[in-house]
Amino acid sequence: MTAAGKRALCAKCNRPIKVCVCDALVEVKAPLELIIWQDPTEAKHKLSTAPLLKLSITNSRLFIADKLNPEEIFSSTDLSECALLYPLENGQQLQAEQRTKVKKLLVLDGTWKKVRRLFYLNEWLKNLPYIPLNPENLSRYAIRKSPRADGLSTIEAAVAGLSLLDEATDYQPILNVLDRMVELQQQLTPGDVKRTR
Repeated sequence: MTAAGKRALCAKCNRPIKVCVCDALVEVKAPLELIIWQDPTEAKHKLSTAPLLKLSITNSRLFIADKLNPEEIFSSTDLSECALLYPLENGQQLQAEQRTKVKKLLVLDGTWKKVRRLFYLNEWLKNLPYIPLNPENLSRYAIRKSPRADGLSTIEAAVAGLSLLDEATDYQPILNVLDRMVELQQQLTPGDVKRTR
């Protein structure tokens, strides 16, 4: 405990020292920029994977906001060279031949309800070429429950999206930090308690 009565936090992963996950962190530089847009309420969640993703991809940026415009996120990059990792019902799906042209990948972080809210507040997101994911395996994020059977944590979704766009790099080791966080949390949490995500 610190003098103020709060638990001491790791200077790197910002988690309490007892549940520090830095020993499992793997840093990778992607050939494209990863941009993480986190819902403000999700940013307060202690089990959010977005901060770990930010640490894992060295050329990534993290925004915490309700509303942003394309210039704030992508600067002067043409939107045709950007992609959104999200299963849009209506929109332009990124084609296989376009994958090598993507310079910036946007990942939204929050529960499905929170992400839908970001879409409602930022209509322009629907104009981005999008990448839907069809995960073959269930999420490893065992400490938070998704309302969707195919729901993934943000770090898992980003690893899948980056792997699709950049087949030359192995992004799977990044998930070691998720496994470590889940392991430590399960040691602290009695039973099979899961928090909704």
